[in-house]
Amino acid sequence: MYDHYSGALYGVVLRIVQSKEYTEEIIQDVFVKIWTSINQYDSSKGRFYTWMINIARNTAIDYLKSKGFQNQLKNQSIPDFVYNSAELSTTNNSSDYIGFNKVLENLEVDKQELIDLAYYQGYTQNEISEKLKIPLGTVKTKMRNALLKLKDLLKDYQ
Repeated sequence: MYDHYSGALYGVVLRIVQSKEYTEEIIQDVFVKIWTSINQYDSSKGRFYTWMINIARNTAIDYLKSKGFQNQLKNQSIPDFVYNSAELSTTNNSSDYIGFNKVLENLEVDKQELIDLAYYQGYTQNEISEKLKIPLGTVKTKMRNALLKLKDLLKDYQ
């Protein structure tokens, strides 16, 4: 299972956490969670891959929001804290097996931003509303439309 799915899960976590060191730590936690909760997987609710991606995503977001991680950020020196986009870039698509980045490019820029904020950065709809300074109802409508469009675009991958 690790050989088949670790690359894709690594890519999702890396995009959220933006640190190879933390990503490797989180991936271990993800596979432990998958192993210990495999009996909770229900094939009638979705594919196994999707279930694992959601565990990886949620674990990465929980890690970012944890007090331990927030304290580590405060204690880092400036050079270690600077984000090196070239080193951490996932644009090589080595971990993007279904080409999800290409699918996202088919969405309008505002919808891409909503998906990025909600899915990869873990913002709630209220937080997105505050960050983008748009009404909560507009965020909800645009998010729903973005997800419907993604569903339509992804139907070819099932």
